[in-house]
Amino acid sequence: MRRPAVAGAFYPANREKLVEEIERSFVKGFGRIPEVKKGMGKIKGIVVPHAGYIYSGYVAAMAYGEVAENGFAEKFIIIGPNHTGYGSPVALMSHGEWETPLGRVKISEDAKKLVGGIIDDDELAHRYEHSIEVQLPFLQYLGSFEFIPVCLAMQDYETSIEVGEILAEAEDAIIIASTDFSHVSFSKFPSEEDIERNVRERDKMAIEKILALDEKGLIEVVEEENITMCGYGGVAAMLHAVKKRGAKKARLLKYATSYDIEPGTYCVGYAAIVVE
Repeated sequence: MRRPAVAGAFYPANREKLVEEIERSFVKGFGRIPEVKKGMGKIKGIVVPHAGYIYSGYVAAMAYGEVAENGFAEKFIIIGPNHTGYGSPVALMSHGEWETPLGRVKISEDAKKLVGGIIDDDELAHRYEHSIEVQLPFLQYLGSFEFIPVCLAMQDYETSIEVGEILAEAEDAIIIASTDFSHVSFSKFPSEEDIERNVRERDKMAIEKILALDEKGLIEVVEEENITMCGYGGVAAMLHAVKKRGAKKARLLKYATSYDIEPGTYCVGYAAIVVE
């Protein structure tokens, strides 16, 4: 059993307050509480942020609302970056349950089939990592499901493609790529306006590659332009996997920054994208 690592920090630890926060996010971002259509729809992958719900929950809710009304799958693969440094550089947790204030979620039996090659079966990488955990309450609110968590410390092109090749085998799963975009501090720019402008300009370059379904271009622009996007390798892996499964287009639902909620000396970009 994996206990929640960031309940009470990134999202409320109290069940009722968490439900209220999720519903608030849906209303603000998606415009309403979504009606859930069961069964896999056209959406094969999504990009969502993983900051605290007060900052990016409404952005994530836009993608989850689309998934709910397009087709809520029975299985999800969630790829998140490794912020902690613990565990294997490419880590899949193959069995057990994860707990949140909304209950427990079982890891799919199919997870074991994806272990091998570059992907290790490793629990430690997931123990304190928040990027995957914060996605679960949104999914739990919408319905019952099983999932496969994949945590990436290595995000180079070759690793991302190899991971994507393996994940493409799970044709009945929606792949969630968890990432925030640019992280920029006040120390680099003379004014708060310059910080946000820089974040938006840099993130636009990365988002354009995602919308073009160009996983190689995404990694190249992130590395060449020094875009501080924490989960770009997971996004590239998702793009590669869903393209192998027939995805033809991507849609940007929302882009925002932390400045939209709270201007300050640090700015982070967030995006909600669906791939069909």
